[in-house]
Amino acid sequence: MTTDTADAGGSTGAQEAQEPDLHLLWINAGLSCDGDSVALTAATQPSIEEIVLGALPGLPKVAVHWPLIDFECGPDKGADTFIEWFYKAERGELEPFVLVVEGSIPNESIKSEGYWSGFGNDPATGQPRTTSEWLDILAPKATGVLAVGTCATYGGIHAMEGNPTGAMGVADYLGWDWKSKAGLPIVNVPGCPIHPDNLSETILYLLYQVAGQAPMIPLDENLRPKWLFGQTVHEGCDRAGYYEQGQFTHEYGSPRCLVKIGCWGPVVKCNVPKRGWINGIGGCPNVGGICIACTMPGFPDKFMPFMDEPPGARVSSTLSGAYGGVIRTLRGITERTVDKEPKWRHKGDLTTGYKPSW
Repeated sequence: MTTDTADAGGSTGAQEAQEPDLHLLWINAGLSCDGDSVALTAATQPSIEEIVLGALPGLPKVAVHWPLIDFECGPDKGADTFIEWFYKAERGELEPFVLVVEGSIPNESIKSEGYWSGFGNDPATGQPRTTSEWLDILAPKATGVLAVGTCATYGGIHAMEGNPTGAMGVADYLGWDWKSKAGLPIVNVPGCPIHPDNLSETILYLLYQVAGQAPMIPLDENLRPKWLFGQTVHEGCDRAGYYEQGQFTHEYGSPRCLVKIGCWGPVVKCNVPKRGWINGIGGCPNVGGICIACTMPGFPDKFMPFMDEPPGARVSSTLSGAYGGVIRTLRGITERTVDKEPKWRHKGDLTTGYKPSW
């Protein structure tokens, strides 16, 4: 969805009035399934349409150059050439812009020929330009860099042990202490796929920050927005009470805690159970699925094999079972007393101790 003013009709003044204040350049040419782009189409708080159309108060005018929905611009001979916007950024003709990266970055230096992934051609040579070359060119010119999805943030599936590409996250490639020319660190929004509203909300925050209407984005040590990834799955899970009471399921289809069938929720930073997936509905444990830790830097290597009881869970669940048994007994006693009407609710004389004063 691109705001193109170069061919707009009317006077020069009218054209200038339509110029966007900020460009979002989206590269999904890393190693990726494009699932994060697909996920963003489901965002509702805010929606991508609200961002693009400037429907929110104080939002700067933004042009989103995003392959998934930029149906007017083909690789060539469209309303305009899609990749030309990236060449404009290279030439310094787009100012300011935020670079969005989807997909992990392969290590192009570990092979003798060919390339792992690329995006368009180099105008000077006509040869494919690799994703890492685009990062080298555009990152220093960008106001901010946003890595979306676990592949772009930490390497993800493609960076598993034994992979031939040497894949890594954007911060691994640029450096974890990297700062944009505006002083912004890389912003990581992980997820496999990414949570739609987590991404749209982060984009919105960055837009307001560029417009001078928000303070520095608060990030944790892994460059994730703190307000989105400050608590664990367990802390926001509807099943957490069962864990406390030592009640665990050994099969799917039960409302009890899922730890014994492989859920990593007690240690994973993710807000999906609390937020739901779309419009507050869904989310892995909410619908009976285990958490496989897809928002974590060590995913997937440190969390396999999936659907096996996590290490340490046997000890913690045993302790929880013993503690929970006592808790359930005490609560049962209280429940039996409070699950009845008070004894003074009966026909006849008052038995509440009330004494009339006349």
